[in-house]
Amino acid sequence: MSFVKIYLHVVWAMKKREPFLKKPIRPILFQYILQNAREKGIYVDFINGVEDHIHCLISLGPTQNIANVMQLIKGESSFWANKVELVPEKLTWAEEYFAVSVSQSQIESVRNYIKNQEEHHKKKSFQMESDEFIEKYGFPIADLPDEFKG
Repeated sequence: MSFVKIYLHVVWAMKKREPFLKKPIRPILFQYILQNAREKGIYVDFINGVEDHIHCLISLGPTQNIANVMQLIKGESSFWANKVELVPEKLTWAEEYFAVSVSQSQIESVRNYIKNQEEHHKKKSFQMESDEFIEKYGFPIADLPDEFKG
């Protein structure tokens, strides 16, 4: 048996940054994402977000990769949300996402960051947060999708 613990902090946005994820929609969607992930063997440690984007701390298993996990999380959640008409318009995620590795020593710090998204975004817009991620993790600006550019 392989023993693997690879944590990722993943952020994805609504297409065109539409603010569809208002309360009480957000907790319903988060519950679906958690339940669906569990059924697929995806370990979601923590999830939270605001009206236009979601943060998630996940741990990859030995046979999982980022692209497949994100396709399952994003694709199945939007399919379900549209099927049950969770939002008045079609819920569509931006195609791209941020994903960065998280060292074991920083897990609690990332959990707290994700937990405090509402408070955090009273002071910073998604664009400001994206710009910080781009700078902190050295993402090439030219390669970024429109959802992550100012």
